[in-house]
Amino acid sequence: MTRIIADISVSLDGFVTGPDPGPDNGLGTGGEALHTWAFSDDPDDRRLLREGTARSGAVVLGRNLFDVVDGPQGWDDTTGYGAGEVGKPAFVVVTSSTPTSVRTTDLDWTFVTTGLADAVSLARERAEATSADTGRDLDVILMGGGTTVGSALGAGLVDVLTLHLAPVVLGAGTPLFTRGAPRTLVQRSVVPTSTATHLTYDVSR
Repeated sequence: MTRIIADISVSLDGFVTGPDPGPDNGLGTGGEALHTWAFSDDPDDRRLLREGTARSGAVVLGRNLFDVVDGPQGWDDTTGYGAGEVGKPAFVVVTSSTPTSVRTTDLDWTFVTTGLADAVSLARERAEATSADTGRDLDVILMGGGTTVGSALGAGLVDVLTLHLAPVVLGAGTPLFTRGAPRTLVQRSVVPTSTATHLTYDVSR
């Protein structure tokens, strides 16, 4: 069964970027510390990254994050989806307008202008089709940014929430959680490593 998994790195004070994020400074000031785990040599970090990339049948992201990863300082042949584990699932971008050009033309991009729910629905279709073709159970991964993941949680679109809790306090930036309907989480796993604490929860709807 294809699940909708929100998967994102977050600081101890709840931010998914540092202050002043932008296309040339995607994680904001100090935000690189959030993703130290993704580039570490810790075997559990590597395993979790590899497993997360392997289960991705389709990936949903917002337009701001797309502009970062497709920008001049974004993904390349050595660092892409899954950091060192360069993966190429279908990517579905939630946006109000499609870009005039795309740099990373080797990736499968679809732009949805009719809202987050439609983007998630399309990503599920793509993941299920790939699952059928490969004979493997694959999921939809909501990789961010924070507004996209937060909105999906608020709209009840998420089955599983995976947080990579970095040992850093950023003080400001893009918050993951803002005001919205309360959600009950059921803790499924906790994996502490030398760089982060990896938390997985089932999300009730």
